[in-house]
Amino acid sequence: MFQTTPAMYNLSSDHTGDFTLLGIPGLGQYHVWISIPFCFIYLAAIVGNSILLYLIAVEHSLHAPMFFFLSMLAMTDLILSTTCVPKTLTIFWLGPQKISFPGCLTQLFFLHCSFVLDSAILMAMAFDRYVAICSPLRYTTILTPRTIIKIAVGISFRSFCIILPVVFLLTRLPFCRTRIIPHTYCEHIGVARLACADISVNIWYGFGVPIMTVISDVILIAVSYSLILRAVFRLPSRDARHKALGTCGSHVCVILMFYTPAFFSILAHRFGHNVSRTFHILFANLYIVIPPALNPIVYGVKTKQIRDKVILLFSTKATE
Repeated sequence: MFQTTPAMYNLSSDHTGDFTLLGIPGLGQYHVWISIPFCFIYLAAIVGNSILLYLIAVEHSLHAPMFFFLSMLAMTDLILSTTCVPKTLTIFWLGPQKISFPGCLTQLFFLHCSFVLDSAILMAMAFDRYVAICSPLRYTTILTPRTIIKIAVGISFRSFCIILPVVFLLTRLPFCRTRIIPHTYCEHIGVARLACADISVNIWYGFGVPIMTVISDVILIAVSYSLILRAVFRLPSRDARHKALGTCGSHVCVILMFYTPAFFSILAHRFGHNVSRTFHILFANLYIVIPPALNPIVYGVKTKQIRDKVILLFSTKATE
């Protein structure tokens, strides 16, 4: 009769156990202190993005393609930060926390999907600015409501299709080693490295497909802004040049804030063997909380329409 050996049992795929999230390695004694700025920045992200969404929803003058994409960015940022930060704060306040395997998969799916979707939204916003500045007379005929909906559905579906295989790549792995994750949240490669099986497919898919998708977005964004700058410097009026550059300034700031820490985190996972784990994980936590908090501030400061509406909103509240 066929006998099940201990070795075979150890290699079986068991997804019923919980994982343990430790927090930031080497900084355990400082978790409570680290949680204070994290909590305030997270609250700023919630409030800032909520105000942005409220203004875009109620102000008819903000019902334009640029602000529709901005509302998508705000919603995605809320998903990105809310997926990870509450659990991170729980770890900082109460110590290492358990998370179930389905919970871990759900968290990493929304984390990675939000990242890819954020990148696609920035690409769509760059295209919007390109049409507005390089072909202003055709703006309303190119970016019709129907076209905007198609772009929104397309980039959302693309993000979903890119990240969904990650979930299946993890469910096929047997986890017979430690289930302790030295991090504050679940992410694909960090979880895959706990498996007692070959994870080369996970590594190459997890690094190759999303990074190549994001790089293609960056290339298209760079091309769009190159064409925008060429068109701007050909404008005869100095005021027109200044206004066009001011409109794009907020976009460029947000793009730099998003891609710089994101690329560092991705590349450090794959090639940064000499990067301190403590520094890498601390930086990865800053990435999920700082861009979502700064995006509405940057747009509020750099975009006149939003700045005026925010001032009007709070001045109205103050006089009531």
